[in-house]
Amino acid sequence: MRRFDGLTVLLTGATGGFGKRLADKLAAEGARLVLSDLEVAPLEALAASLDAETALLAGDITDESLSERLVALARERFGGLDIAINNAGIAQTFVKFHLIPSDEARRVVDVDLMGVFYAMKHQLLAMERRHRASGRKSAIVNVASVAGLAGAPRLAAYTAAKHGVIGLTRAAAAEYATKGIRVNAVCPSFSRTDMVTETLKMTPARTDKAEAGLTRGVPMRRLAEVDEVVKVILFAADPGNSFMTGQALAVDGGITAT
Repeated sequence: MRRFDGLTVLLTGATGGFGKRLADKLAAEGARLVLSDLEVAPLEALAASLDAETALLAGDITDESLSERLVALARERFGGLDIAINNAGIAQTFVKFHLIPSDEARRVVDVDLMGVFYAMKHQLLAMERRHRASGRKSAIVNVASVAGLAGAPRLAAYTAAKHGVIGLTRAAAAEYATKGIRVNAVCPSFSRTDMVTETLKMTPARTDKAEAGLTRGVPMRRLAEVDEVVKVILFAADPGNSFMTGQALAVDGGITAT
């Protein structure tokens, strides 16, 4: 039996680097998918490539009503929500703390922290009600960052937001542990997503030099590959992984080991 057979999975940031690969893997393992991202056309293209039942809703994760409507969509189309993967997020300009534009810092916190808060607020309510009615168990996985586990120089606003995501994860895990809901976070270091590779291309140095600089503090001295991170997200979401909650899983090439 496939890990996610017959389960409904809500995935935000579905057309991004991790999102597309997650959607592909979840579909291959039998999930029914509620997919969300900013633009409808890439969502439709993604859905067309998947061998799975899908429901789509485009919108900005900083609009709380989107999270409410996504949970309602899961209920209306598939009868409820089993797993939520809160993957939507944005990066921050790589600059010293005092040079971060205040409007950029606010946007990073709105997307990366408040977006997760809004999502969890509505997901937890629906999951708790379903558990009370039927005993069905569920899981939430928040995509945080290794920057949420330690200070990340030149990424202060992003670091603050991701620390907040881990805080939300741990608080919810403790609060809902008896309600059949597991809540965990996955914390990757820089990964070979489009967001990172495009950022590297915009640096003054050659791409290989820029990548070496970015990974200087990584004991493995390389970027994470998308599949390496996706496997851990799926592990955290897996119903068979039934006794792990409140954890922040580092996928960081050894950064937090030093």
